[in-house]
Amino acid sequence: MQTFVIANQKGGVGKTTTAINLGSALTHLGKKVLLIDLDPQSNLTSGIGYEKVNKVDWSQSTESPYPSIYDVLTENKKLSSVFVPTAIKNLYLVPAHLSLAGAEIELVSQLARESILRNALREFNEPFDYVFIDCPPSLGLLTINAFVAADMIIVPIQCEYFALEGLGQLIETVRIVKNLNPTLEIKGVILTMFDSRTKLSASVACEIQEFFKGLVFETIIPRNVKLSEAPSHGKPIDIYDTLSSGARAYKDLAKEFAKRFS
Repeated sequence: MQTFVIANQKGGVGKTTTAINLGSALTHLGKKVLLIDLDPQSNLTSGIGYEKVNKVDWSQSTESPYPSIYDVLTENKKLSSVFVPTAIKNLYLVPAHLSLAGAEIELVSQLARESILRNALREFNEPFDYVFIDCPPSLGLLTINAFVAADMIIVPIQCEYFALEGLGQLIETVRIVKNLNPTLEIKGVILTMFDSRTKLSASVACEIQEFFKGLVFETIIPRNVKLSEAPSHGKPIDIYDTLSSGARAYKDLAKEFAKRFS
């Protein structure tokens, strides 16, 4: 089981989109994938359709109406007691809920608070090929738990102006966390939101490839309306619109990913 944190200190770069769609695409290659939603906004949980299935009313729900990652971090629950199947065969989820926002405060007083998720994963004996952790863009105890728990970091970067903004902070975070997780390294960079109609996207892509030599995946994720629509329907892109450019891109990325991390 290989554990990846999908991270970028800058928001809106496609972290959650990549976790959902890369995870789903890998299942079509025979892989068993677990998604862990570590963001209080719970976009991964809703984007994969879990909250629709559970008919969660956000306006009425201040506490988690279902077992979630919050219970693992604050109540010492086992991961095996909170992970659930999704509508996609071999794709599983550890859901989050808005209540996770309070975990940052609750964790402050706990011993070894930075290692809770890592310890939970070490006790987790389910036969998964890949685990993807989707974390918030801010640096806090949730993000640090993700970095300490992961074997490797995958960085989505949008092909837009200010693309490298936040990367310095990310690299500094990795440097700090290596005191707790010495083997942690950035092992892959995914170019997202590429617009072939502009010279800017091509220019930014070249800049990123130069900055992260040898780490950038050849597959580039295009800017695609269907990719933006899919989460509102609670479906990955390969289910929502299998013929879209976004679906084809994540299918190609999954093949490249599986080859690199076989």
